[in-house]
Amino acid sequence: MSPRPDTAVALRRFSRTERWVHRTTAALMGVCVLTAACLYVPQLAELVGRRALVVTLHQWTGLALPVPVLAGLASRALRADLGHLNRFGPHDRTWLRAALHRDKRPTSRPAGKFNAGQKLYASWIAGATLVMLGTGLMMWFTHLTPLLWRTSATFVHDWLALTIGIVLAGHIGMALADPESRRGMRTGKVSREWADRQHSLWRP
Repeated sequence: MSPRPDTAVALRRFSRTERWVHRTTAALMGVCVLTAACLYVPQLAELVGRRALVVTLHQWTGLALPVPVLAGLASRALRADLGHLNRFGPHDRTWLRAALHRDKRPTSRPAGKFNAGQKLYASWIAGATLVMLGTGLMMWFTHLTPLLWRTSATFVHDWLALTIGIVLAGHIGMALADPESRRGMRTGKVSREWADRQHSLWRP
């Protein structure tokens, strides 16, 4: 049986600029994670070699990480979506309670354009990126801060990097489990059926 005409309609979810920002940020983050792994895992360090080059690539990639989002702020669509990500409502608390109780019924997880999990992830990764940037700069420009600050920055940077790796793995795993969500980020469009099921409060 073919889907009803109203559910087969493709809805615009992300603009071209938003997709560019996501892809560029993901590429930069991927390079940061891979170079960090090459710096801290002995087996990878021996395999790759050229530590000075890896360090330089890690430093400049980390410095460039906020650039795509900052450049994308010229887009009205991106600014609007950042506003959606920054607002929590009663339906988000309902979504989180359902997630904590492992209730996967779509009716138990009301969401607007972004669900509560996506909002928490976006807020967390944005904050973590800023902390990584600040601690990384202290480690890079050693003459600017006292030794105690640099030691503390190294501790925070290393452990937060491990946490980011774990969270990113979870983010990628959830994306792999939802082909329609990946389609939305790849093409900018999703089906109305998926939108009604996963984001029932979204009114595009």
